[in-house]
Amino acid sequence: MAAGDARPADPVVVNDARDLAWYVDKAVAWLVFLGGSSAILFIFGIFVFVAKEGLPFVFHAFDVSDFFASIRWRPTSDSNPTYGALALIVGTASVTTLAMIIAVPFSLGAAIFVGEFATGKVREFFKILIELLAAIPSVVWGFIGLSLMNPLIIKLFHVPVGLNVLNSGIILGLMAAPIMTTIAEDALKAVPDHYREAAEAMGATRWQVIFKVVLPAAKNGLVAAVLLGVGRGFGETMAVLMASGHSVNLPTSVFDSVRALTATIAAELGETAVGSDHYGALFTLGIFLFLVTFVINLSADLAIRGFRKR
Repeated sequence: MAAGDARPADPVVVNDARDLAWYVDKAVAWLVFLGGSSAILFIFGIFVFVAKEGLPFVFHAFDVSDFFASIRWRPTSDSNPTYGALALIVGTASVTTLAMIIAVPFSLGAAIFVGEFATGKVREFFKILIELLAAIPSVVWGFIGLSLMNPLIIKLFHVPVGLNVLNSGIILGLMAAPIMTTIAEDALKAVPDHYREAAEAMGATRWQVIFKVVLPAAKNGLVAAVLLGVGRGFGETMAVLMASGHSVNLPTSVFDSVRALTATIAAELGETAVGSDHYGALFTLGIFLFLVTFVINLSADLAIRGFRKR
């Protein structure tokens, strides 16, 4: 055979290679489908488990007015056990609200700096730093609140105890800020560059471009970032348990100790008789938490979808 002649490929080998590639593609597609479906199944399974344990209490011993309007959480009383969750709900809401007041300005400012001003190594450094903050375990944040913030608050504000709404709000705000910053930065970067170029061509300054063009265009994504931060704060357990004082109380100031819903479940479930009313009441708190966080995350997802459609 001459040096320039090309030997035709064996059609059997070619067909076998194509068949193998087709089977590989199908197998990978099924693995991806199973991975995505498993997440849905796990969430559904968790809800079924929580509902199975909590619904017997809801149907037999649940009093709506007592549960949502009373602050008397006394499930271990021998004579008259009560399951008023108002103080727990208000405590959770107060800590989460203060955390958002602290976290939103910091996370939005960090997102603007990283997304609009920082470049090169500076941008990469801050992105790595934000990811490291998000990776700190909640129990470590709880230790910071317990051992560092507690004496600091007592010394600065001359209060008898530093485990209160202020302490847990600061810790929770620092915990929620990294994820909010990441999502907010993604929303800012998703704004098309020709928006910025058009505003600059009309003589707008850098800050005017950000406040008049970029932020309004990214508002849905920014709202989603805040909502996900709220969901993170509402569902946090260990840090709030260690930094809030764990006292059933309607707070009147940021220096009052409170008890959160998640902290109540974590602290009491291990010492509760399975099948008792107390056990069912704790799972009812879990159902309430599940529904609240579901609504928050669904709202965030709808906000993100609205942003992408625009």
